[in-house]
Amino acid sequence: MNKTELVAAVAAKAGLTKEQAANAVNAVFGSMSEALTKGDKIQLVGFGTFAVKYRKEKQSKNPQTGEKITVPATYRPSFTAGKTLKEAVAAYKG
Repeated sequence: MNKTELVAAVAAKAGLTKEQAANAVNAVFGSMSEALTKGDKIQLVGFGTFAVKYRKEKQSKNPQTGEKITVPATYRPSFTAGKTLKEAVAAYKG
């Protein structure tokens, strides 16, 4: 599902126009991005938790040349699925 499909699904389920649904989706993702940028954690019970994790500096290898390189320390967003989401996905039969 891409963003356009998500907007259409939200519009259908919430009884909104596509424009209203797009505004709502953009507001949700914008608010989540702002919170993570500040280092806040976002917990959505039953769905999961979004957080910012620190990744230490490490030594690695350039796969093309074999040369050793240093990968700098950085902060990365992470997601941990909640119990309800895990159970729903586990029931998927493909």
